[in-house]
Parts: sequence; structure tokens; C-alpha cells
Amino acid sequence: MPSFKVNIIIENKPEIVDPEGDTIFNDLILKDKKTAIKKVRSAKMLRFIIDAKSKESAEKSVLDACNEFRIYNPLVSKVSVETLKV
Repeated sequence: MPSFKVNIIIENKPEIVDPEGDTIFNDLILKDKKTAIKKVRSAKMLRFIIDAKSKESAEKSVLDACNEFRIYNPLVSKVSVETLKV
């Protein structure tokens, strides 16, 4: 059975305040007056290695575990998934 690396990226929804991203932007980025960076959003990433029959099965298993154990709050968090075969 193949192994997959599943990255779960958890960030605040766009309408939710992101103080960490704002601090990075205000304190670090804006000090360079020539920057083209317009916004910074922070996120948390969890990396899972899982044996599964397919990429879709690996993603579903990891997302099911995240939901079961309430790894993130779906009311305020946006979740993205990146999966690679290892």
C-alpha cells in the first residue's frame, strides 16, 4: 500500500482578524518602504504520513480524523489540503 504525505493548512477565514499576520506585516514588512507585499496571513500546518489505497482515501482519512478530534474550529478556520505520494 502506498504512503502519502498529507499537509493540512489551517488559517483564519478571511473575515476573521489575524493578529499574528497583522503584526508581521506592520512590524517587519512595512519597515521596508520599497516592498510590494500587501498583506500577511498566518497559518498552522499539520503534516501526516499515512498508508492508503489512493490520494483521495488518504485525504479523507486525515480530514475525518481532524474533524473527529476537533483539530480546528470550522466556524473560524479555513482548511486547505496538500497531498503528495512518498
